[in-house]
Amino acid sequence: MALKLGPIQVDPPVVLAPMAGVTNSAYRRLCARFGGGLYVCEMVSARGLVEGGAKTAGMVSFHPDEEIKSLQLYGVDPAVVGAAVTRVVEEFGVQHVDLNMGCPVPKVTRLGGGAALPVRVVLFERIVRAAVRAAGSVPVTVKVRKGVDDANLTYLDAGRAAQDAGAAAITLHARTAEEMYAGHADWAAITTLKESVDIPVLGNGDIWVAQDALDMLEQTGCDGVVIGRGCLGKPWLFRDLVDVFEGREPAGPPLLGEVMDVMREHARLLCEHRAEPDAMRDFRKHVGWYLTGYPVGGMARRGLAQVSSRTELDTRLGSLDPTLALPPGSERLARGHTHGPRPVSLPQGWLESRLDPTPPTGADILTSGG
Repeated sequence: MALKLGPIQVDPPVVLAPMAGVTNSAYRRLCARFGGGLYVCEMVSARGLVEGGAKTAGMVSFHPDEEIKSLQLYGVDPAVVGAAVTRVVEEFGVQHVDLNMGCPVPKVTRLGGGAALPVRVVLFERIVRAAVRAAGSVPVTVKVRKGVDDANLTYLDAGRAAQDAGAAAITLHARTAEEMYAGHADWAAITTLKESVDIPVLGNGDIWVAQDALDMLEQTGCDGVVIGRGCLGKPWLFRDLVDVFEGREPAGPPLLGEVMDVMREHARLLCEHRAEPDAMRDFRKHVGWYLTGYPVGGMARRGLAQVSSRTELDTRLGSLDPTLALPPGSERLARGHTHGPRPVSLPQGWLESRLDPTPPTGADILTSGG
């Protein structure tokens, strides 16, 4: 089954969630080698692009191997978002734009950005409409959370507004901003959203193994799945997803030797894009994710998390037992963010002025998560 986003066919219907500092070109290419899907660039600031920030523009980097140039933008002002979409489409050749309106980080929501923004449904719709208008034939999708908290759910109004504004699809991370990344995702909310809109709905939350994706589609009726934390340190999850969508039993978790080969390749790809010392500093955060569950010992973990060169990485990996297997049940160990719940900070009077279309002041900062 394929997911259709405008002219783009995504088969299997699997999307790599944009994750700041993670889904750069190296990691996207690594994941794509394991299986098909849509691989989204890490999120960039719409205002940073419009104002010509070199660092922001540098994040919009795609390798010739990448079939679809897909990018997530963060912004709170319709005019700025529209201008940013125009730039990424015309200058960078981006073929799919996603809008992040689900970030739960307190420094973002307290300014009215991220998951706080759908509260202002008029502003939300104007931002989506501006992006769609600027994108032309390029599909625009939107990612949201259920709402601020259980007392202030916004996802149904957001879904209908996104549809009315011309969005090609909407992704629901089935948690509230208050929940952050804690507890269990509320897949029933994905079902409710699917029943409320006509555009494709993508489900996000608690897909740790490939079977979870099939379960989500079956239980919710959604049109596709978005994979975030579940693939951290497990790019082979996309191979497993291809298998289950094609009716095959996926291979079991890899032995440590295969994991080490992937780690070496990841480091090599990172070094294609930047100086080796910088690339290896970037790589270090992935070490703990790759080794999650494998009984390699604390000393080996600490040493690998401090490597400064590919040679050192090879040497330290060479001291490990490649025949080590992942203990049963460890494939569901959480990676990435696990914090929450926590009260949500909002601008004063934010909940009392839901129809106010005024963009929040100072909320155009680069953020992560969703």
